[in-house]
Amino acid sequence: MMKKAEATRQTILQKGFDLIYTKGYQTTSIEDILSTTQVTKGAFYYHFRNKEEMGLAIINELMKPTLQTSFVDLQKEENPLKGIYNLMKHLLLENDFLKVEYGCPASNFTQEMTPWNTHFSKALNEIIQTWIQVMTDALNSGIEKGFVSKETNTKQVTIFVISGYWGIRNLGRLEDNTTVYTTYLNGLNNYLHSLV
Repeated sequence: MMKKAEATRQTILQKGFDLIYTKGYQTTSIEDILSTTQVTKGAFYYHFRNKEEMGLAIINELMKPTLQTSFVDLQKEENPLKGIYNLMKHLLLENDFLKVEYGCPASNFTQEMTPWNTHFSKALNEIIQTWIQVMTDALNSGIEKGFVSKETNTKQVTIFVISGYWGIRNLGRLEDNTTVYTTYLNGLNNYLHSLV
């Protein structure tokens, strides 16, 4: 019984994420989720009090772990400049979870929800702060190991790279084409080489 309940919860979260990622949070209704999942209204409300609680679970239980898996690869890489490039390449061109036509789910949620929902703002900010910390730590380690110039402002580099990633995700979404990702990655590669 517990396994079935957990499977139902995961189905709601995954299908809810798919709908929100493609349509947006505010235009996705609980009825949309129910019809996509074939889950009853009672089953939905057994797991979540409302759509907001489900949305927060999507951020905490689906989006965070996906990004954290990507961070593990960055932390394993001895040369952080190579690691950052590979992370961006993976997120842009190799990750099946993320689609060019829908942009970045964290960025989408941020733009749509943070102006009016403090719970979403907090959960999304935790993802971004983790990303900033992991990348900054990797760059600081790279300075110690001689891969990165001692003059490098690691926090500044991190903010620049993440901002570029969010921006190129939106540009890719507008153009519905990954060609802009390749252009970004080439520019990123040149920038990272300037930090040696």
